[in-house]
Amino acid sequence: MYNLLEAPRITRIDPARPDPLAIEEAARLLAGGELVVLPTETVYGLAAHPDAAGAIDRIYQIKGREETKAIPLLIADRMEVDRRNADWGGPGRALADRFWPGPLTLVLETPGGTVGFRMPDNAVALALLKASGNALAVTSANRSGQPETHTAQEAASSLGTGVALFLDAGPSAGKIPSTVVRIHNDEWTLLREGAVERKAIEKATRT
Repeated sequence: MYNLLEAPRITRIDPARPDPLAIEEAARLLAGGELVVLPTETVYGLAAHPDAAGAIDRIYQIKGREETKAIPLLIADRMEVDRRNADWGGPGRALADRFWPGPLTLVLETPGGTVGFRMPDNAVALALLKASGNALAVTSANRSGQPETHTAQEAASSLGTGVALFLDAGPSAGKIPSTVVRIHNDEWTLLREGAVERKAIEKATRT
């Protein structure tokens, strides 16, 4: 595992044409249970491989996050929602059609409980997701209670050591976290208004 006494390791990566070798290394670290900070179009995210033993627990420890707060999945392919037997509900597909890839998290019912899904609109994030099996558990790259981070350097300052690699693609473009919408049957509930405004959700779900 990563040596907690080492300084944060930050690797610069082209935001439009990410280096395959850097992506391969990040994917290897994630598969081995390490944590990686990656850029998205909203804020920087702290990622763990959902199938790596103990990796998600380490996210909670490093962030100081309450264990009752679930960690959403970033996905590279919307088919990942179906692979996990999630229920799109009535408006879910329409919202995905309109806002994916983009800054909208859909909280859907699965056999194991509710799970948040988002397909990011970011070349680095999508490349890493594809190299990691199309899904990673990702939350904002900051200590709980602190502001979201918009650069790899800010993320490193907030999280300190314990993260194996910070992928630095420059400042995030959006600055505002994703909007979070829960879908249950034919109804939707706005859990957090972020980059996508409520009126845009209303328009996309209007029949």
